[in-house]
Amino acid sequence: MAGWDIKPQGVQGQLQLTGTRAGTLEQALTAFVANMSEAAQAAGTAVPGSMAETPIQGPTASGNPLSQKASGPVGAALSEYLAGRQKDLKSIGERVQAAVLGAAKATNEYVEGDLQSAKEAQDAARSVRLDLLKPPGGKK
Repeated sequence: MAGWDIKPQGVQGQLQLTGTRAGTLEQALTAFVANMSEAAQAAGTAVPGSMAETPIQGPTASGNPLSQKASGPVGAALSEYLAGRQKDLKSIGERVQAAVLGAAKATNEYVEGDLQSAKEAQDAARSVRLDLLKPPGGKK
């Protein structure tokens, strides 16, 4: 670790750029999920029109009758696809967050001269240990 040669200003610039890109990625993933949901709703069903909605029995708070739209095979498949990808999508966010927090923490420790803590932060980022990278209380 004694061979480290970090330029903190350069790291800060890259972290800002990465944060901007991560925000763009988050927007894209949010739009992806919304578009998949809309596609599932628009896909229709394999039943005749009057059977596509099932009235929900019982009283409602508003007094208006509620109905539940039937889900067709395409909508069900899209829903199942998203459910199967949920873990992967969450992992993307966690890895980006770990990389950013780990780089920031390791750089701060480097600047303070604590190379062992810098190495620990780097290792925590590599293993996506967000619990070790966030300050107490879980805030950034």
